[in-house]
Amino acid sequence: MKITGVEIIRSYPKKGKPKWRPAFVRIHTDAGIDGLGEIGLAYGTAQDAGVGQAQDFARMLLGKDPLRIEAIWDMFHRKTFWGMSGGAVCFAAMSAIDIALWDIKGKYMNQPVYQLLGGKTNEKIRGYASQIQNGWKGNGYRHIQPEEYAQAARDAIAAGFDAVKVDPIGIDPNGGWMDWNTRGILSQEQLDVAEARVAAIREVGGEGLDIIVELHALTDTNTAIQLGRRLEQYNVYYLEEPTQPLNDKLFGVIAREVKMPLAAGERIHSRWGFRPFFEERSLSIIQPDLCNCGGITEGKKICDMAHVYDIGVQLHVCGSPVSNAAALQVEAVIPNFVIHEVHEYAIEPYNIELCKYDYQPVNGYYSVPDLHGIGQELTEKAVKEAEIYINIKED
Repeated sequence: MKITGVEIIRSYPKKGKPKWRPAFVRIHTDAGIDGLGEIGLAYGTAQDAGVGQAQDFARMLLGKDPLRIEAIWDMFHRKTFWGMSGGAVCFAAMSAIDIALWDIKGKYMNQPVYQLLGGKTNEKIRGYASQIQNGWKGNGYRHIQPEEYAQAARDAIAAGFDAVKVDPIGIDPNGGWMDWNTRGILSQEQLDVAEARVAAIREVGGEGLDIIVELHALTDTNTAIQLGRRLEQYNVYYLEEPTQPLNDKLFGVIAREVKMPLAAGERIHSRWGFRPFFEERSLSIIQPDLCNCGGITEGKKICDMAHVYDIGVQLHVCGSPVSNAAALQVEAVIPNFVIHEVHEYAIEPYNIELCKYDYQPVNGYYSVPDLHGIGQELTEKAVKEAEIYINIKED
C-alpha cells in the first residue's frame, strides 16, 4: 500500500465564527483507504501558516507506505530542518498527517485506533464543560456579572456535567477580553471580580462540582500567586496556564506558593517540550493537544512519560469533531487519564455539521467510538463549501 494523494481542506463556518476555521488533512492510498486528521490551529492567527505547512509536508508523503507511521514522523522531525525544533505550525501539520495515518492503519486492520494502542483502560470518559465565561447554551457572549457565571454553571449541570472550566479574569467589567492589565500586581477590584465569579459558580454547584480555573497565561508569576491564593478556599480542581506556557521553573514557583494543582500543555509541543516540566514536576496535569503536539504517535509518548512522574492527563480539545474523536481514542487507553475537555465549540451547530458523527457526552460521560480508525469523517457538505481546498497527487 502507498500514499497516492493528500487533500488539505480548511472549513468556513459561514453561520458561525469566521475567526474559527478548522483545517484538515485527508490522505488517500492505492488500496482505496483514506485517513483524516486535523491541523490544530483552528483558532488564533496561524491558520494560513498551518495550511501552508501541511502542503509542504504533503508532497513528502507521496509514494510512502502509510503503515510506517513512526518512520514518517521521524522523517518530518529530522529531515525538514524546522521540524526538529518544532513549534506550533510545524507540529500542527505533523499532527494532522500522523492522525490521518493512524486512521488509515485502523481501517486497514479493521480496528479502532485504541485497540492498536493497547486497548481500553477506561470504559467511560468523563467530560467537563469548558469556557463557561461565554455561557453554555451556544449563546457565545461574554459574561460579566457573577449571576451570569452562576447561570452558565446551572446550564452545564443541567446538561449532565459535574465539572466546569472558567476564566474568571479574562473579561473585564466592561466586557472587554484581555483589555485590563493582569500582570505585575492585580488590583483589589480585579481580585474581587474574579473571586465573585468563582464563588457564584461554587454556590450553584456545591462541593460536588469540580471547578477548573483557566487563566490563558494572561497572568504572570506574581499575579497568578495573588489570584491563586484568593481562590484556594473554593477547592479549585486545577489552575490552568497561570503563566507563560514554556516557563517550567516559574510554574514550579507558583506550585510552591499556591495550594492547588497546576496544568498546561496546549502550547507545548513534543516530548522535548514537556521534558523540563516533568523533571521539575512543576505540573500536576498536562494538556497536550493531539492536533498540535505531534499527533497520536507523539501524544501517546508524552502521556506515557507523564505517567512516570505521576502526572495526570487532560488532552486539550478545541477543534472540530475530528480533534474530539482522536482524543477519545487515546484517552481510552492511558491509565493516567483525568478528564476530557468539552469546549463550547463542541456544541455549536457549525462545528458539529462539519463531520458525519456527533459524539457528545451523556450525563457528562463519553462512550469511546468503536468504528475503525479514529471513527470520524468529513461530510460532503464540509468539503464542498470549504474555504480552501488543495489536492496534491502523484504526477
